[in-house]
Amino acid sequence: MSSRKTLFITGVSSGLGNALAREALAEGHRVIGTVRSEAALQAFEALSPDHAHGVILDVTDFERIDSVVASTQASHGPVDVLVNNAGYGHEGIFEESPLEEMRRQFDVNVFGAVAVTKAFVPYFRKRRAGHILNITSMGGTITMPGIAYYCASKFALEGISDTLSQELLPFNIFVTAVAPGSFRTDWAGRSMQRTPRSIADYDASFDPVRKAREEKSGKQLGDPRKAAQAMLQVIASPTPPAHLLLGSDALNLVRDKLTRTASEIDRWEALTRSTDG
Repeated sequence: MSSRKTLFITGVSSGLGNALAREALAEGHRVIGTVRSEAALQAFEALSPDHAHGVILDVTDFERIDSVVASTQASHGPVDVLVNNAGYGHEGIFEESPLEEMRRQFDVNVFGAVAVTKAFVPYFRKRRAGHILNITSMGGTITMPGIAYYCASKFALEGISDTLSQELLPFNIFVTAVAPGSFRTDWAGRSMQRTPRSIADYDASFDPVRKAREEKSGKQLGDPRKAAQAMLQVIASPTPPAHLLLGSDALNLVRDKLTRTASEIDRWEALTRSTDG
């Protein structure tokens, strides 16, 4: 980027959030990053004592978010870019997974991102400037067995992002849903919450899927550093996209899904039209 910006990134301790923070700092930008412990805060600020500023915040601590954002703006000046990165994956057969695990998945992946966004939008709107990146997933368009709750949360965030991009564009505020494929982060490792197996009927279809996902962790095609560089290009663009896929696997899988969806729409077109009055 030619101009220096201030980025507010949730969840900078690991994964794509950490990679983006590092690349942004390397380019001379200021990064305010949320972490969940004092040790993580110190580790983050050590990356760049002048430009890395940590904030201890769990995005599900909804009562604190407005005050944290207000104090951040007061201390560090206006934020140019909000990156809603904090999130995690839940893996479990739908029938086996307690409803409470879905609530937790949505609290972090959806309501956390929405609450942080709602805190920033008034500042962006008053300034008639701002960019919001919501880190979704190819799982916000495609689905796979065993991640129903995760895909549901990312479908929701994709829909919110798309609607918000239309609402905020008149104020020169851009919203980009960034949908990564498989990257070498700890999403499928330490960060993954797995519901224990309990129903034997699913053993044959799902156990190989779980095993393959565990074995692939850390060996995925996607390079987090390159993902971060791609996001910085989007942030630098005067006309950023509303949706951006990252990774050739995401590109291929989403294209295939859209092709199959279009084919099914065509196949049932007559029945669809038959309901008009």
